Amino acid sequence: MIALVLGGLAVGIAGCASALPFIGRGEPEYWGFTVPWDPRSQVSAREHGASLDAIVAGWIALDTLTGQPVAEPGASAPDSAGRRASGPRQMAIVTTFAGDRFHPEVIRALANSDSALGAAAQGVARRAVTAGYRGLVLDFEGQTARDRNVLVKVVRAIGDSARARGLHPVAVAVPAGDTASYPARPLLPGADLILVMLYDEHWAGSRPGSIASPDWARRQLGVRVGEVGADRLVVSLPLHGYAWRPNAATQVVSYAEARGLAAEAGGFLEREPASRTLRAGRPGEWEVWVSDAELVRALIAEAGRSNVRRFALWRLGLEDPAVWEVLKR
Repeated sequence: MIALVLGGLAVGIAGCASALPFIGRGEPEYWGFTVPWDPRSQVSAREHGASLDAIVAGWIALDTLTGQPVAEPGASAPDSAGRRASGPRQMAIVTTFAGDRFHPEVIRALANSDSALGAAAQGVARRAVTAGYRGLVLDFEGQTARDRNVLVKVVRAIGDSARARGLHPVAVAVPAGDTASYPARPLLPGADLILVMLYDEHWAGSRPGSIASPDWARRQLGVRVGEVGADRLVVSLPLHGYAWRPNAATQVVSYAEARGLAAEAGGFLEREPASRTLRAGRPGEWEVWVSDAELVRALIAEAGRSNVRRFALWRLGLEDPAVWEVLKR
């Protein structure tokens, strides 16, 4: 654990406000994720949608008992702007997340029943098309290495049904470093793109630390590029942070909340040089690490060196406002 020194404003923030000179082939593509339980994400999507190529606003959950798709209450539907050819592509996430966790047993059960899997795959595609979405992100976290064939089968079934109904692209989310449980190459027949969740170097259940330092990101991304090539990747970047407290649940925090927490302690967020990440804390009470525009800029540049050109932001509503200057083209 790195000790905190409260003091002056973090260095280098002003330098990240300029537009990012993209490194790699072609213009960068940006996606943004919203969630149904946080209205801040919908507000951010409305205000900044013009800066995005796609907004993942829909939420299709697989029922924990039947495995069949259900719409999450409060999930956004595509608006008229999203349906215009000039607007961002509207997409939906398909997930086993329910309550406070992912349910990998749902994927195992579907793989063991061809009839249930076929019904779920067709149901997902039908719901997405009826709602007006144009693409999907499949997010089935919590699987193990023993689930490899199970995951590949389910992704293939849903991907085939989605493409048969004209949904494109179909992306499947994978943890950055878990190639045993989420090998990218076997998933590609079922998905157009692999979405690498390039965050949680430190997470809610770990000791405090950076969300995604550039050095860590370079190592993780290098493995995924080696698996399938840069053209088949979407790199998902963090806009959030975590606040760790002894003997209490770790909290996801926004950039604004992290700044407020530091201010309440009479200090500021400071940049930890090795990880390029902002942090603050009060010894023995709490420690916060959070992403900001400068870190996002560094991560995009790092991925661009490997010719990655698609990026996703997890999640809208938690961001440093200066992020939108970084994304200007």
